[in-house]
Amino acid sequence: MRILLHHAYGMGGTIRTVLNLAGYLARERDVEVVSVVRTAKKPFFPVPPGVRVSFLDDRTGRRSPVARLLSRFPSVLIPQQENVYTSLSLWTDLRLVGFLRSMRSGVVISTRPGLNLVTALFAPPGVITIGQEHVTLDVHSPEVVRLIKRRYGRFDAFVTLTQADLDRYAKTLKNPPAQLLRIPNAVTALEGGMSQLDEKVVIAIGRFVHAKGFDLLVRAWKQVAEAHPDWVLRVYGRGRPEAEARLRARIEEAGLSGSMLLMGGSTEIGVELARSSIHVVSSRYEGFSMTILEAMSKGVPVVSFDCPHGPREIVTHEYDGLLVPPKKPAALAEALCRLIEDRELLGRLGRNAALTSAGYDLDSVGARWDRLLSDLAGRPALGSPSAPDRTATPSARNMQPV
Repeated sequence: MRILLHHAYGMGGTIRTVLNLAGYLARERDVEVVSVVRTAKKPFFPVPPGVRVSFLDDRTGRRSPVARLLSRFPSVLIPQQENVYTSLSLWTDLRLVGFLRSMRSGVVISTRPGLNLVTALFAPPGVITIGQEHVTLDVHSPEVVRLIKRRYGRFDAFVTLTQADLDRYAKTLKNPPAQLLRIPNAVTALEGGMSQLDEKVVIAIGRFVHAKGFDLLVRAWKQVAEAHPDWVLRVYGRGRPEAEARLRARIEEAGLSGSMLLMGGSTEIGVELARSSIHVVSSRYEGFSMTILEAMSKGVPVVSFDCPHGPREIVTHEYDGLLVPPKKPAALAEALCRLIEDRELLGRLGRNAALTSAGYDLDSVGARWDRLLSDLAGRPALGSPSAPDRTATPSARNMQPV
């Protein structure tokens, strides 16, 4: 079994959840995470026992003359509208296709639109293919959606994280895969104990990208800091240097340098969550926020924008957290202040949050993957009269421009 990632040694929710899944599957299977690129010598997240990691384009050492030459040319297989387009090249195209075409059997799981599109096109007929959506269909460009409509029907199964996104794919795909289903991400046990909710600390977690809405969070926190100057907001995450510089400048302009702190990345986020009392999510959109589940597993209630699609499917308003209208900093600030000022509500939501997270443990979610894989293994062999037709080798005729 192989799981295809953009970069396995990076930091991000998709990487963390894929490694969690790989660790579960490796209990009884031969599992390899195949990373398209490698840009770091050591992994940010620990690789689970029994999981192998390989790289198609290792950029941390000396590269061959051919790799250096072909890396100068842009990718022709990944849509330009895909976020990872600029980090890939003609060399990664060739390496990716070579990897897929070398497979003769087994299972390959691809984990983002660009990789899904290439896998659907090039995986041999003897290989079981599963695509994953880690964000949401609605955020993809029209060009990417056009290719999704044409190619995702080639998959043996396609998995979304939320029911809302599953419904969107069901309406969008005219010829859906044989299996179109929802399997959420699982939360694993983290370091640190349960939060006592006695620290005057709010925590935010995420990469410094537009989707995470940290610019909106600055505006919200300015209101909270004025009402509760003894509280601090700790932001854990990283991003491109220019993105971090912009965020830091916003914080300074708002006069929040002493109360909104950029903490960098952390490999012990469970410990940091246990030292906080509220988790705030300011995202413009989410696929399925692992940070929400991780906070809940520590008994930390969540205050989140009710953005598409993930928060609503995890957080029950007024039970284990608070949901507010999306992109409304004032509403986010009001909800934060409400929890800060109401200790009874804070404690009740925290206790319920821990109960909610228990339903997403790795064994429960992993069992759903076991059922899917068993079902796919029991289907007729690909290429038989009763199986999907993926027997044709891609040619100049059916390799459409991307």
